[in-house]
Amino acid sequence: MTDSPLIVKSKAFALEVIQACKGLRVAKCESALINQFLRSGTSIGANIREAFYAHGKADFIAKLQIALKECSETEYWIELIIESGYYHDKTLLDKCTEIKRILIASLNTAKENNNG
Repeated sequence: MTDSPLIVKSKAFALEVIQACKGLRVAKCESALINQFLRSGTSIGANIREAFYAHGKADFIAKLQIALKECSETEYWIELIIESGYYHDKTLLDKCTEIKRILIASLNTAKENNNG
C-alpha cells in the first residue's frame, strides 16, 4: 500500500504545500488564502490514504472522488497565489495537475472494475 505512486506523490505534495505556506506567511500573503491552500493541499493525501482502507469498492471510489475534489480546489488556490504575485514557482501547480490526472485515471479504472 505505501508503494502506491498516488500515496507517495500526494504525501510529497502535501509536504511541499506546507513549505510553500511557510513562505507565503513570510511574504505576508492573506491568511485566508494560506489556510484554504494548506487545508485542501494536505487533504488530498489524507483522502487517498483513507481510500486504501475503504469498506469496499464503493467507499474506495467515494474517497478518491473526495481527493479529486480537494485536488481541484488546491489547483484553484495555487492559481490564485501565483496570479496575485505571492508565489512564483509553477512546479507546484504542475505536481497538483499530475496528481489530478492520476486520480482521474484511478477513478476510471475503479469504476470500470466495479461495473464489470
